[in-house]
Amino acid sequence: MNTLAQDWVIEVEGLGRRYGQRAVLTGLDLKIRRGEVFGLLGSDGAGKTTTLQMLAGILDPSEGRATVLGYDSVRKAAQITARIGYMSQIFSLYGRLTVNENLDFFAALHRVPEAERAERKARLLAFAHLERHRDRMARFLSGGMQKKLALCCALIHAPPLLILDEPTTGVDPVSRREFWNILYQALTEGATILVSTPYMDEAERCTRVALLHDGRLVACDTPARLRAGLPGKMYELVARPQRRALAALQRVLPQAAPYVFGERLHLRLPLGGGDEGEWRAALIREDVQLETVRPIAPSLEDVFVALLPSAEVAPPLAAEVAVGAAGPAIEVQDLSMRFGNFTAVDGVSFAVQRGEIFGFLGPNGSGKTTTIKMLCGLLAPSTGRATVAGVELGADPRALRSRIGYMSQRFSLYEDMSVGENLDFFAGVYQVPRAQLAARRGWALQLAGLRGEESRLTRTLSGGLKQRLALACAVLHEPQVLFLDEPTAGVDPLSRRRFWELIGEIAERGVSVLVTTHYMDEAEHCHTLGLLYNGRLIALDSPQALRTGMRAGEMLELECDQPIQALALFRDEPGVQASFFGDRLHLLVDDAAAARTHLLARLAQAGHKVQRIETVPLGIEDVFIAFIQMEQARLEAVDVRRRKAR
Repeated sequence: MNTLAQDWVIEVEGLGRRYGQRAVLTGLDLKIRRGEVFGLLGSDGAGKTTTLQMLAGILDPSEGRATVLGYDSVRKAAQITARIGYMSQIFSLYGRLTVNENLDFFAALHRVPEAERAERKARLLAFAHLERHRDRMARFLSGGMQKKLALCCALIHAPPLLILDEPTTGVDPVSRREFWNILYQALTEGATILVSTPYMDEAERCTRVALLHDGRLVACDTPARLRAGLPGKMYELVARPQRRALAALQRVLPQAAPYVFGERLHLRLPLGGGDEGEWRAALIREDVQLETVRPIAPSLEDVFVALLPSAEVAPPLAAEVAVGAAGPAIEVQDLSMRFGNFTAVDGVSFAVQRGEIFGFLGPNGSGKTTTIKMLCGLLAPSTGRATVAGVELGADPRALRSRIGYMSQRFSLYEDMSVGENLDFFAGVYQVPRAQLAARRGWALQLAGLRGEESRLTRTLSGGLKQRLALACAVLHEPQVLFLDEPTAGVDPLSRRRFWELIGEIAERGVSVLVTTHYMDEAEHCHTLGLLYNGRLIALDSPQALRTGMRAGEMLELECDQPIQALALFRDEPGVQASFFGDRLHLLVDDAAAARTHLLARLAQAGHKVQRIETVPLGIEDVFIAFIQMEQARLEAVDVRRRKAR
């Protein structure tokens, strides 16, 4: 048995991997400490999955070396695979086995002693909230439940190292938070975690992150130091009209890379890159009303984007979109959809204005996709009514189809067709007039960043390019309303930011956009948010109004010398919801001032040294979770009253 070095669980020197002449990873040097949550970030094709597979003993490097848990990744690969927990993007559950049977299979595979198996299973099932589903086949679980079960299977043998490849992609925030709670428990029990993720809020939870691009390491440090090390100043502006303000800032301060963030604009002034007076004067010259300006701290996404090469932003729409008659673009009244005895959508009502970006949030299975399919005319509602782009549902399907665009979770592209063939196919579906086809096709190629690539097979495109091509296909016919169903799932932050720049431009030209997303930072890009839960619309307002109107408690951010041990200390503390957040803890309490004294006393009693504890704003995910908890409490109260009435 090899002896593990005291500090380093993973040591990598000059690691590289080639496929023929193509280098996927080159010269990677990394060291990961015992007890870390280490995050791998990077754009599509950056080398993240290749790195994880080499460290898991699945792939051999073409150059360099790696030591994992004290074992050489080539000569001792079998010893590594037996001791780690590994979860790939396509997790290896057995759909025809039950939850219980999957856990038994992986326990037997890793030779977990019978005496320990029952206790471990019970603890994992309880923590994952899967106890009452233990006899259910894995293929009948929701996506979030499958991810949690896959993690439990990876943890059944209590591995000292977990390697997770984008484990929560496409999972709603509730399931993601529960998933991370399981990880926190493994962390307190001594595990080290290496995880790749496209979610910047998850990257913030890591003790350190490494940014890969084109197979090379670009940066590696704690999230806090990466943010602090970004040169220049960040500003947040509210300016009207927004697009005119954006265009003026792009002309005057192109180096500041201004971008739209919902109803606000963000820009970063590099050192020596211009002063506030200069761009204020430029906005006045353009007859822009500057409502508010405030300095803000950069996000990890800002760091990510600043460190990666910039790319040409797609051009704006060639002409104004014909937005049709005045009034809301979408009006929904008491819309419901039932499948037998199951109610997927329950009496939903809302309106979407012309040029508005309306965001649908909600856990998996809450009714978001079903609602979109009804509004697109793909499903006939059970009850209620709706008008979309001036067409009442069921009245004129052909007219409705010509006025809307739809981009599904899978991009709706044909992988074995070329870029040009996909555009021609959707032009035919949407009946683009022959006289306008060449102009619109050329614009769509510019929008997708694929001019000159018409003959390229779609399956060879990166995720970001596929995403933009799918958007181009959906707006080729200049629709009045655009439906986007989780359009950025699994796409890296740089591609997502470029995508949202396009969405903002399209909305500014009068197109109404209804989008579903699991990314909480994307929710900030929306003018209005609707939160669906169990088919019901339980919250509806702007992101800012939802945050300021929420009375879910207050968030304390804690920095101390032993955050993992402090997390264990507060895990079962009444009135405290504790979560790990990078090298800090977030503690949700009812009253921050009242709780602070008690929490500090508990920490001092346990021997912790506190560097900082202060109140921080609630994030949109905190608001999301709070609304769902209130709705769950309401449903439980209704259930209690029903039982008493019997």
